[in-house]
Amino acid sequence: MITCVVHYVIDPAKIGDFERFAAAWMDLVQRHGGVHHGYFLPAEGASDAAMALFSFPGLAEYEVYRSRFGSDPEFVEADRIRDESGCVLRYDRTFMRPLLPPGGSGR
Repeated sequence: MITCVVHYVIDPAKIGDFERFAAAWMDLVQRHGGVHHGYFLPAEGASDAAMALFSFPGLAEYEVYRSRFGSDPEFVEADRIRDESGCVLRYDRTFMRPLLPPGGSGR
């Protein structure tokens, strides 16, 4: 399994737009072979940090999903929310693998 961790710098004044963007991507990941672990948004105080985590069985499966960027109309539409609203100021992506406790799911 490979997990993509995306760190965002968002415009706090556009959190509603970011939530629409996030909902669209959660749906796309789920429908295209991944497991979305959610978006994590600022909860208290002024913050411009947000994060998303989603997993695919492996890098090959992630690459199939990624191949749809820029061509699949649903993927283009999801990115349009971000681009037209300006809710995301910057983001970076890191790939990680989980190390879980023996016999458990990390809970």
